Amino acid sequence: MTRNLRMARFPPDRDDLSDWFADHEREWREGAAWRFAILDGAQMVGLVDIDEAANGECDLGYWLEQPVWGRGYAFEAASAVVRFAFETVVLIALNSGHAADNPASGRVLTKLGFRQISEAVVHSRSRGCDIRQIRYRLVR
Repeated sequence: MTRNLRMARFPPDRDDLSDWFADHEREWREGAAWRFAILDGAQMVGLVDIDEAANGECDLGYWLEQPVWGRGYAFEAASAVVRFAFETVVLIALNSGHAADNPASGRVLTKLGFRQISEAVVHSRSRGCDIRQIRYRLVR
């Protein structure tokens, strides 16, 4: 659900999504971002990614379609991408965060080994207002 994504539009905009997907190959090639589909059978039900690469660090993000929430997909997919980030990309650290009113995402992050480092007020494009965000960090 894009409502819980800070930088996404809600409701989603088809042109924005098309442009975003079209840019993935370039991002991968340049080492700027790596994005992975989460599949349930042959259907894409979510995405997990690492991006905003700088100084050996990236941001980890994920989203899932609401019908598959609570099935463990976020943890399973994010676990694989954390391993990829540290073993293949050889990052030093990953950062992540979630809206304070989305504690399930915080549980996924702490289960992955992330530690809460701060709280901040940030603008949520999807909600069109400022929200309280809880920030986390995982060091290799």
